[in-house]
Amino acid sequence: MRPINGREELDLFSQLPYVLNEELADDLAAGRRRPEWMWVALRGDRLLARAAWWSRPGSDTPLILDVLDVDDTAANPDRMDIGARLVRTAMATALPDGSRPPEYSRFVPPDWREDTGTRQAVEDRMTVLERTGARLFVERLRLEWRPETPAPKPGKRLAFRPIQDAKELIALMTSAMHGTLDAHGRDDLTRMSAQNAAVKHYEGELARYTSPRDWWRIATLPHGEPVGFVLPAHNGYNPIIAYIAVLPPHRGNGYIDALLAEGTRILAEQGVPRIRASTDLGNVPMANAFRRAGYINFGREINMTWS
Repeated sequence: MRPINGREELDLFSQLPYVLNEELADDLAAGRRRPEWMWVALRGDRLLARAAWWSRPGSDTPLILDVLDVDDTAANPDRMDIGARLVRTAMATALPDGSRPPEYSRFVPPDWREDTGTRQAVEDRMTVLERTGARLFVERLRLEWRPETPAPKPGKRLAFRPIQDAKELIALMTSAMHGTLDAHGRDDLTRMSAQNAAVKHYEGELARYTSPRDWWRIATLPHGEPVGFVLPAHNGYNPIIAYIAVLPPHRGNGYIDALLAEGTRILAEQGVPRIRASTDLGNVPMANAFRRAGYINFGREINMTWS
């Protein structure tokens, strides 16, 4: 069990199939991955398991465990034991001493529970991580709007204007945290104030996007009162709806549809090939809004965490 030696071992690392394989070379070149964060379990020349972390360019600390695979063939009956040993060994070396392991993320098909083989593979990987102390945190819908779908219309009930600065956005995000259905947001609120959670999200993710800030919009009533906001962006891989929220006093009035329509329109006007978004499986109102706007559920994401 060891990390790969560099780009020359990408073919070895990629012997187990996963949708992220095609991004590994670019991620290494951009500094989003490092060879010392990409581990393999070998028996001779045979790859039995692998694990890899991702982070933002320039970061010295892994941010998310987004590759974990075991050889699913019948000739590998001890695959889950090997996978768990690999994860424990890699974490002991790749992660800072005493730190909480980063969250695990796995992209799966939208109907992964309905296919026996797919379900077994997903649950095997979850079992591997459970043996290292992880637990299921949340399952999320992965959504996509495509250019052949008519862009939704924002309607006339709301006006839209650019966000003035980070201070204004953080204040709105702080308000939106109250009553949130987002599992990550709710988890943050168990450990910090709503304002600190908003700052954490802004500085840790939103402020790092290099796409234009003038895409970001606040929705207001005709007299100027803010109703909500939407943050179209590009995350380095895809155009995305990075954040969307209706403020607590205005929820239940259907404003989410206008916000999503505005964010979709802004990105669609850039001639993008797709727009990606995600929401928790349990956030039914948001999922329904994406469906009404023409977004399709093309996959799901499994998130697991360690205490």
